[in-house]
Amino acid sequence: MDLSIIIVNYNTCELTLNCLKSIFESQINYSYEVILIDNNSSDLSVEQIKKKYPEVKLHCNKINLGYSKANNQGIRLAEGRYVLLLNSDTIIQPDSLQTMVSFMDHHPKVGASGCKIVLPDGSLDKACRRGFPTPSASFYYMCGLSKWFPQNAKFNQYQLTHLDPDKDYPVDCLVGAFIMVRREAIQQVGLLDEEFFMYGEDIDWCYRIKEAGWAIYYYPYTQIIHYKGASSRRKPYKIIYEFHRAMYLFHKKHYQDKYSFFVNWIVYVGIAVKLGISLLLNRFGSVR
Repeated sequence: MDLSIIIVNYNTCELTLNCLKSIFESQINYSYEVILIDNNSSDLSVEQIKKKYPEVKLHCNKINLGYSKANNQGIRLAEGRYVLLLNSDTIIQPDSLQTMVSFMDHHPKVGASGCKIVLPDGSLDKACRRGFPTPSASFYYMCGLSKWFPQNAKFNQYQLTHLDPDKDYPVDCLVGAFIMVRREAIQQVGLLDEEFFMYGEDIDWCYRIKEAGWAIYYYPYTQIIHYKGASSRRKPYKIIYEFHRAMYLFHKKHYQDKYSFFVNWIVYVGIAVKLGISLLLNRFGSVR
């Protein structure tokens, strides 16, 4: 098996069906399998997937295990030389799978790769190629300097807006909406860290893959559409909490021992303040 495509579904029936449709309409010469992990959806997802796509290897959880644990279930079932984590709210192009598997085959030192990801309005999903959220990168991003000076490399260490989104290059990390990982890299660094419930696990995985000596590559010669935040403008408190908890977990795991007490204190206070502001904004319906 060349490619194992893993999708985690949780109450996104229509989006998931559209995603599956785009996969099975792909123009690909490689063998592939689709593994779908359902996190105890309460909509008609399971019934509709079984009915319309019986070839999908479907595994149903009795509770919502979160993104990392569910993807790990899929990875353990996967037989492919490459594993693709694909969000249920994406639509791939007919050439996406062929292009990315071919790229990986021709670049054996690349441990993980991602394509260009655009939002429904055609704009770039900036998370598809990023730098690691070091304290300095996070500071420049959170205080707005990266937005004010989008072509300044120093201020854009995280979102890399100074780089051409239509050219390929190595990056620090990709996004879990579409990340293709070589099996040998997974065998070396392990699965997703299940401490991360639904955010940050992709950055952590890329960090470990890169630390192990593999290249992380952005390859924009095919693209997918990401219906990011399609469900609602208002965000449940759980989502906001897990987003900020992921920041804390990543810094504690990878950076706390590399920085002084003062820097760590600033980072943790900043995360707490940002969490408080986000919760307040959400309470009054102003959060994006």
